[in-house]
Amino acid sequence: MPLVTSEKMLLKAREGCWALGAFNAENMEMIQAIIKAAEELNAPVIIQTTPGTLKYGSLDLYLANVSALAKNSPVPVAIHLDHGDTFALAAQALRKGYTSIMIDGSKYPLDENISLTESVVKFCKPCNVPVEGELGKVGGKEDGMSSDGAGYTDPAEAALFVEKTGVSSLAVGVGTAHGVYAKTPVLKVELICVLKNTVSIPLVLHGASGLSDDVVKDCIRRGICKVNFATELRIAYTEAVKDWLSKNPSTIDPKKFGNAAREAVSKKVMERMKICGCDGKAPLVL
Repeated sequence: MPLVTSEKMLLKAREGCWALGAFNAENMEMIQAIIKAAEELNAPVIIQTTPGTLKYGSLDLYLANVSALAKNSPVPVAIHLDHGDTFALAAQALRKGYTSIMIDGSKYPLDENISLTESVVKFCKPCNVPVEGELGKVGGKEDGMSSDGAGYTDPAEAALFVEKTGVSSLAVGVGTAHGVYAKTPVLKVELICVLKNTVSIPLVLHGASGLSDDVVKDCIRRGICKVNFATELRIAYTEAVKDWLSKNPSTIDPKKFGNAAREAVSKKVMERMKICGCDGKAPLVL
């Protein structure tokens, strides 16, 4: 089916107390793996690309891959700009055909974040494309994204941010971090409950790779409606390639180890979809 927006997915997730799995893809094999997992579990899915990924490829290339696979898929697929860092990139992604946009102004003071986010929301509104904003910093460093420590989202600021910008969903800071965790993070999960009762839009959790299944489930129970996974998919892909080449060192056909990596990513995606509770939910958003 044609690409869909993320808005109905997220509203249904919020209504049903489950979460959308949102998965970052770096190449064609990872996109294939994510959609294969979604089809096997009959789950709606969001495929994401970051500014760093788009420097490796391009909006056109990733959109073409996702669109081609979604066209022949029975499950709803959205393509999302993750951590868009400028108005120009967000506008370009919208014009190319992305069906979900994130603008991340969390590194700026509140008034600048509001101004930037509001401008992207207004630009996307005529096309009915939802916009995700971020308030409170997610720590760590990954794919060109970095932040010093965790900046927790202030509920009063969140209420003001949502009112002023008109965003469709909000990525919140509760103690998670991008990249690989050096130690077990201590999350302020109770903050999720407060934020859910403060704003009326779906909440998003970034930096979920490496969190335990129980922690992710707890965050969803408290109000998270979309969970982003990136690092652990990269790890699964790379480890599968390393394993294949160590066992088959004479291999020169990239399709051989590419297929092994694709299977490893698909398995990881299915595991996370089940934790999020989005398996079997595709009919709800059709």
